[in-house]
Amino acid sequence: MTLENMENVEVFDAGEKGRGLKTTKELWAGDIVFAEASFAAVVFDSLYHQVCHNCFRHQTNLHRCAQCKFAHYCDRTCQTACWEEHKQECAAIKKIGKAPNENIRLAARMLWRMKKHTGIVSDGQLTSVDQLEDHVAELPVDDLKELKIDVHNFLDYWPHNSKQYTAEYIAHIFGIINCNGFTLSDQRGLQAVGVGLFPNLCLVNHDCWPNCTVILNHGNQSALNSTFHSMRRIELRALGKIAEGEELTVSYVDFLQLSANRQHILKQQYHFDCTCQHCTGHIKDDLMMAAKETEENKPSAEKVKEVTDFSKECLVKLEMARTNGDYHEVVKLCRECLEKQENVLADTHLFHLRMLSTASEVLSYLQYFTEAADYARRMVEGYMKLYHPNNAHLGMATMRAGVTHWHAGLIEVGHGMICKAYAILMVTHGPSHPITKDLESMRRQTEMELRMFKQNEYMYQTMRDAALKNKPRGMMAEQSAADEKIKDLFRKQ
Repeated sequence: MTLENMENVEVFDAGEKGRGLKTTKELWAGDIVFAEASFAAVVFDSLYHQVCHNCFRHQTNLHRCAQCKFAHYCDRTCQTACWEEHKQECAAIKKIGKAPNENIRLAARMLWRMKKHTGIVSDGQLTSVDQLEDHVAELPVDDLKELKIDVHNFLDYWPHNSKQYTAEYIAHIFGIINCNGFTLSDQRGLQAVGVGLFPNLCLVNHDCWPNCTVILNHGNQSALNSTFHSMRRIELRALGKIAEGEELTVSYVDFLQLSANRQHILKQQYHFDCTCQHCTGHIKDDLMMAAKETEENKPSAEKVKEVTDFSKECLVKLEMARTNGDYHEVVKLCRECLEKQENVLADTHLFHLRMLSTASEVLSYLQYFTEAADYARRMVEGYMKLYHPNNAHLGMATMRAGVTHWHAGLIEVGHGMICKAYAILMVTHGPSHPITKDLESMRRQTEMELRMFKQNEYMYQTMRDAALKNKPRGMMAEQSAADEKIKDLFRKQ
């Protein structure tokens, strides 16, 4: 198990929050506080045949395990690298004839590894798996019923020749998964593909305006030698300057929702009351629900309520249309709602931002780039007033907006946004992450095109039009690849 930079942190008593982690040295934006490989991890049930069970790459033509016929791998290198983790699972699946759900598979992998390593796999691991919180006693009745079903199914799955555990202990393991499981993404960070447990990361407490972020960096899975594979490695990265002795925090939820909603989600999922400064002070709640007021116009409370209610109804219809793949209906609904919101809701209002986000994504997917670019620019301007300047969501949104402007032929604005996104992702993802490398390629390409544009705008537009007619040849080949990335981003929302 790879653990890096653990000398940067130490465990301390965080009062009502329990244990926490604090720094032992001063850190700066983009510094890796520590890196940690998963203690155990599994692919989601719905993607078991589309994602490699070793490196979690999402791709076609995976090779299936000949024994259990459930696990899939990129190639023999990945299968060999994963065998130590899969061999007992393989026999268990083969014996009962089918694979259980992802929570049961993860619980089993955790117990097999705990049996081998007693819950500690490295001197750098700051806590044992058994010491993590489970909050089983606080579960509501319906959740307890589901937990009992999982425990029953686990005991059917667990091999009789392995060490046996009580139902109460298995429930404890499921509680740990529910409270501490970390969602794993594919190699580009665009789609959630599995869940894993990272014991040291579990010690980092929540804050809605944190000083750190967590990113999954898979490393080099294309290497023939499995020692170069990162085995689902997370990095805890500093978002800004952190003083020596300061507590390290991450956000368990997206900041872009009202403080009361964030508190509700945190209480329901993680069983604690958030008392961070942004929740207790309701910071930025006013912006997220603001009306659009100017010297000439101040919408009435009745008008704001009318448009807000209309937006809520429209969001429900949008979700149905997106689920059905009716993208033209999505565009129609977005245009209608944005027209209603004009001069009524502020550019930071949550419903307005959701409409702008959906409209820009769908129009980009349909290749109506000029209209999409306008919505994307307005969305990013709103995000910048709400998010932390080094927030990963802001960086990804700015990247999408930059690529959309690039496609629309708005090279100056597009290049500027791509540069801004690159600066954010260098902090949140680091230079070795695949998405940062993609962005660096786009930055170089748009920089070259911008120079051409400034030298001779007519010649640039002529070459651009010719290249678009003959994609993917010519100078716009990189842009054609970016077009596919835009489509991927929409498909995986």
